[in-house]
Amino acid sequence: MFPRAGWKPAIPGLLAFLLLAAPAFAGDAVKGKAGFARCAACHRVGEGAKNVVGPQLNGIVGRPAATAPDYAYSQAMKASGKIWDEASLRLFLTRPSAAVPGTKMTFAGVREAATVDDIIAYLATFDADGRVKP
Repeated sequence: MFPRAGWKPAIPGLLAFLLLAAPAFAGDAVKGKAGFARCAACHRVGEGAKNVVGPQLNGIVGRPAATAPDYAYSQAMKASGKIWDEASLRLFLTRPSAAVPGTKMTFAGVREAATVDDIIAYLATFDADGRVKP
C-alpha cells in the first residue's frame, strides 16, 4: 500500500505545515485592541509605553513575570516563576488573584473567554520595544 520507505518520513513535513498554517493565537488582534481598553487604565503598550499603575506590556507574550524595567512588582509576582505564555496569560486575565495570589493587580478579571483570547492576540503583536511585529 505504501512505498517501502512508508509514510513516516512525511510526518515532520506535515507537522511543520500544520504548525505554520495554524494561527499563532486563537483570538482576533483587531478585536483585542478594543478589549484592551479596559486594561489601558493601568497598562500601556506600543512605542514609548511607560509603566503607570501597572507595568508596560510590550513583549509580554513569552516574557518572564515581573521583568518590566523600573516597575515595583509585588513579592508574589516576583516569586511566581511564571512565563507569560498564552495559557498563563489566559488564567491571569480571567482571575488575576487566583493566578498569582498576593498580586497587586486589583482588577477582577475578564469573564468573556473570546475577549481574553482577543486581548492576548493583541498583546502578541508587540515586540519588547513596542513595535508591531510584521
